Amino acid sequence: MRGVRLNVAGHGCRPRPPHYGAMKAILTQTAASGAPVSGDVATAPAGHAKHLPILVLGAFGVVYGDIGTSPIYAFRQAFASRGDGGTIAGDVVGLLSLIVWALTITVSIKYVFFVTRADNKGEGGTLSLMSLVRSTFSAKASRWIVAMGVIGAALFFGDAIITPAISVLSAVEGLEVVQPTLANWVVPVTLVVIFALFFLQRFGTARVSAIFGPVMVVWFLTLGIIGIVHIIPNPEVLWAINPANGILFLARHIDTGFIVVGAVFLAVTGAEALYADLGHFGRRPIVIAWFGLVFPSLLLNYFGQGAYIIANGEAAADNPFFTMQPDWFQLPFVILTTAATVIASQAVISGMFSLSQQATALGFLPRLTVRHTSETQSGQIYVPQISGILYVLVTLLVLAFGSSAALSSAYGIAVSGVMLGTGVFLGLVMWRKWNWPPLAIAVTLTPFLVVDIGFFVSNLVKILEGGWVPVLVAAMAAGIMTVWIQGRHRLTEKTRRDEVPLEFLVENLAKKKPTIVPGTAVFLTSDIEGAPTALLHSLKHYKVLHEHNVILTIRTAETPRVPDEEKVKIDAYNDLFYRVVVTFGYIETPNIPKALALARKLGWKFDIMSTSFFLSRRSLKPSAKGWSVWLDRIFIALSKNATDATEYFHIPTGRVVEIGTQVLL
Repeated sequence: MRGVRLNVAGHGCRPRPPHYGAMKAILTQTAASGAPVSGDVATAPAGHAKHLPILVLGAFGVVYGDIGTSPIYAFRQAFASRGDGGTIAGDVVGLLSLIVWALTITVSIKYVFFVTRADNKGEGGTLSLMSLVRSTFSAKASRWIVAMGVIGAALFFGDAIITPAISVLSAVEGLEVVQPTLANWVVPVTLVVIFALFFLQRFGTARVSAIFGPVMVVWFLTLGIIGIVHIIPNPEVLWAINPANGILFLARHIDTGFIVVGAVFLAVTGAEALYADLGHFGRRPIVIAWFGLVFPSLLLNYFGQGAYIIANGEAAADNPFFTMQPDWFQLPFVILTTAATVIASQAVISGMFSLSQQATALGFLPRLTVRHTSETQSGQIYVPQISGILYVLVTLLVLAFGSSAALSSAYGIAVSGVMLGTGVFLGLVMWRKWNWPPLAIAVTLTPFLVVDIGFFVSNLVKILEGGWVPVLVAAMAAGIMTVWIQGRHRLTEKTRRDEVPLEFLVENLAKKKPTIVPGTAVFLTSDIEGAPTALLHSLKHYKVLHEHNVILTIRTAETPRVPDEEKVKIDAYNDLFYRVVVTFGYIETPNIPKALALARKLGWKFDIMSTSFFLSRRSLKPSAKGWSVWLDRIFIALSKNATDATEYFHIPTGRVVEIGTQVLL
């Protein structure tokens, strides 16, 4: 086996920022120099430090869009859920204490300090963490890891349908503050904004994203300044830094404590983006952006909302985020808020596109159509099927709930589930990858798991109030992935039983050659040992063999990217047959012609114009017994709706020959 160099650009779980080309160059140069590629620019050569401001600016717009818009509704919902049992000032300080320490423990310590260090070759995200952990277990034990990864990916889908709905809806609700007569226009305007957001996805976000970072910097600065204005006359809210105030609050409101904690959780939604965007920016820019501006601005704004309520009474709690603004600034602030929520929504939507492509590469979903919307930024992708599903579900949510207050009841379960799963995976990384002693793992993880479990259980209380929506969506997504994984496994086993060993076929054809025709034939197969079905049927019906025959297998690695020297491997059986294995990382875009063209460096004369690609198109038939026939029908339906292999692998359509076969599941 010999290696051939191949460089195929990959992508992560979030949209690429406008400066991604520069970022990628930095990280690539860092890897080439031998420095760690975990994303920490501090480990790069000193000359790369000048790019740090660009990376930090990009992180403001992509990483922190979701969590940065939480102040719009988080404190309002928490205050409204508290019930009776304390004074306004005491309740405000207690709630602020819970929010402060939720942000500190969950975001600052768990994610920023620990989780961002658990990178998979520089990449982050649920499926990256799953792949990192799965590689340390046996095939049998790894099934549980895969199951957790499926659940995590499904929960992210549940989160992805709610974030755009609640973010945009909560921003547009500011129109009611500017002009109460516009209340009836909130839902229609929200639907228009959401339609425009999804309509523009097909054109890419490269141009629009150029302003993501600067807009979010203005957003966070505005949040902080507004907070300071209200804190100065009411500095007592700063006592919220004492965690005892949060504990006392829960003691006073035992009957509503779980509901309040579920509302407080809204303040940390979006924290999972810290890890998902690790491969885009690196650890250091994410840390600097969080502690340098995002974290202080969020705290100041929450403190400011609390101070405003203390100064103006409980009536001010209806929508303090907007009513605390001066009259002259309310309309511009609504516009700025809407822009910020669109950015937050864009990050989640693009993250869903990337997650879907990763799930496809890992075999969790059928092949999906992936369209690259930028010639220079490989991470700018558009997945029509996912975009259409998200748009329909988001629109239905807005129409069904009608307000961000009602929708907040459905928010949180999916995200808290993802965070809990991340905590479990982190413990496995500490054990299997970092080789920590059990006592150290227990001491470190216990506070995180206590908080995560508390948030998850508190959000379960919302099930009947709307929380069933993301649970149902996540369950359907997990069900589809499970049916697809099991169906592919059954199909592989069925096909393998009927196949002829490749080496046996090659030996027999070498002894008794059929008619040889000029050109190269490439036969795609997922089974590295069996002879491709298309090859067998071609010999059976055409009685000819090409002068060069390539048995091509595409594999997906457990790592995000595969080093160039390991990407393509060629083994020559004889003058007629070559075995070619192309391995892509799970975030890379498979492109067969590029891989084969570069294989010419090994002496293989490859000409695309004299090459035919033979694909086997299976016609699946369900089994005739038991309830599993319905699972078979679902799998068959998913197969029929999968993107054509020609498009998925970027094979020239004029060079493809498809040979059909029937398979009984």
